Amino acid sequence: MQHKLIVVKSGAVSTLTLNRPDKANALDAALVDALAAAVETAHHDGTRLLVLQGTGRNFCAGFDFGGFEIASEGDLLLRFARIELLLQSIYHAPFATLALAQGKNFGAGVDLVLACGSRIAAPDATFRMPGLNFGLQLGTRRLAARIGGDTARALLAASKTFGAEEGLRIGFLQEIAAPGDWPVHIERAAVEAQQLSPAAAARLHSATVADTRAADLADLVRSAIEPGLKERISEYRKG
Repeated sequence: MQHKLIVVKSGAVSTLTLNRPDKANALDAALVDALAAAVETAHHDGTRLLVLQGTGRNFCAGFDFGGFEIASEGDLLLRFARIELLLQSIYHAPFATLALAQGKNFGAGVDLVLACGSRIAAPDATFRMPGLNFGLQLGTRRLAARIGGDTARALLAASKTFGAEEGLRIGFLQEIAAPGDWPVHIERAAVEAQQLSPAAAARLHSATVADTRAADLADLVRSAIEPGLKERISEYRKG
């Protein structure tokens, strides 16, 4: 059976590769669980740089809605909550994190990029966060922290698709680079990640990243438990 997540640790660098190319690396429950376990392991195994990337044409198409019609709203809430906890674990990791994105990216896949401290995209990459179109609030504060509140509101209200150039301009990305050049960027990031001791790096991160985990999870749960979640998702997918 093909592994949905490929985990490779080389020295202080852990690389997590989403491996569902036939599904544009969409996040089904098994892939989210595998990611959460791998990130948790990285918190304890000496990782200094965590790299997130995806096989195929796209980094990540976000939440896998396959079979949502037969899932209960409680099951959907649990899946969304586990994604939020995964994103929090990456965003508040005490080590450096790097996302490498290509192709078309949606929803929680964009949030995976956003959760990383360093974000590089291929020139062809596009991003869209449509969750509010079906009433789901996920990662809003993290987006506002990255690009500013006014820009985040405008982007989310319009459910706007933006490309790599705009992503760079608004601060969603730090760099644009072709995938063939990514190994150089990983090597550079690995060197930079080890400039400080692990303890000093963790203190710096804690002092410069606001901890809104409780509020973020509460926002998600409140938005997801409003009656009619499945109907809202269905209408969004039809549109």
